[in-house]
Amino acid sequence: MEISRRSRTMPSSPIRKLAPYADAAIRNGIRVYQLNIGQPDIRTPEVGLEALRKVDRSILEYSPSQGYLGLRAKMVSYYANYGIDLSPDEIIITAGGSEAIMFAYMACMDPGDEIIVTDPSYANYMAFAISCGAVVKPVKTSIEDGFRLPPVEKFEEQITPKTKAILICNPNNPTGYLYTRDEMRRIRDLVKKYGLYLLSDEVYREFIYTGKPYISAFHLSGIDDNVILIDSVSKRYSECGIRIGALITRNKAVRESVMKFCQARLSPPLIGQIVAEASLGTPKEYMAQVHDEYKARRDFLIEGLNKIPGVFSPTPMGAFYTMARLPVDDAEKFCKWCLTDFTYEGQTIMMAPGAGFYTDPADGRDEVRLAYVLNREDLAKALEVLRKALEAYNH
Repeated sequence: MEISRRSRTMPSSPIRKLAPYADAAIRNGIRVYQLNIGQPDIRTPEVGLEALRKVDRSILEYSPSQGYLGLRAKMVSYYANYGIDLSPDEIIITAGGSEAIMFAYMACMDPGDEIIVTDPSYANYMAFAISCGAVVKPVKTSIEDGFRLPPVEKFEEQITPKTKAILICNPNNPTGYLYTRDEMRRIRDLVKKYGLYLLSDEVYREFIYTGKPYISAFHLSGIDDNVILIDSVSKRYSECGIRIGALITRNKAVRESVMKFCQARLSPPLIGQIVAEASLGTPKEYMAQVHDEYKARRDFLIEGLNKIPGVFSPTPMGAFYTMARLPVDDAEKFCKWCLTDFTYEGQTIMMAPGAGFYTDPADGRDEVRLAYVLNREDLAKALEVLRKALEAYNH
């Protein structure tokens, strides 16, 4: 018997594919600095932890398929702080942002339909497209200019009769790029001109380091029915494990379609919703401290990377990732080698191979994605390990 064609073409996650080698290194007593995955080491807000401690139910029941009204109502207030006017009915709670992306694909595209995505992009955008039979059409950006968006004409060149949507991530994972107001307006004009959906992943809106404004897809006029916003509490509140995200749209037909998939999976996580609702009351001081900590880590990591001979990383403007070019023949081979064949003072480093974030695996072969989710003391050690690893690998 054969497995499905879909599963054969599904790529392995560049973020997790090397995990077995890291696990083996840890079992052998090696300290592994894990910069491959966006798992913050920041403590979850106390209001969320306290809500978890106080869960006192005799039955852990299904929630409504669209999520608890109390959570959605508090989210309305949260978005109002960003100038986004919503009603609870326009918010659907999902099992993380990943499920929201999958549901958006399934509601808006048929097999063979096309979606335009900037390249490199979050690897699961491509994996989810394969899952639902959609085709990703990339608009390439380059590490040389900090992954700046190309002219809008490059997007327009990819539009065909099968194009259904444009997907953006702002601030961007994996590059940290932040879209300007003018870039968002130009994308808006394309969406309006061709009648496309605009899927906007805005999970990292709290983490912008340039002083420039956060421009949501919902801030764009004239495309209310086109916009589907993807969100999650995972990174905002360091709550990756509770698996609470959201799909938000003013398009009633899309919501009704998404609800069919929501009903098929019954309900989003009960305990996660309780924690997420409480976390929306997180003090502003907490968010300010977390923002400043990530900015300090970014500055520390980027300066350290660019001091290593042959390494180049542009300065990300948001999120907590950077793409770095290394002086190696094959970054995936190097990342694996770091886990299987190299240690420095009982330590090594785990990174995500860059090629897995590109549509064409021939691209990004000398790049890695690094998540600055460790404290600066550990980042300093990881940078030293990386420097020593490159010296050993290339000699």
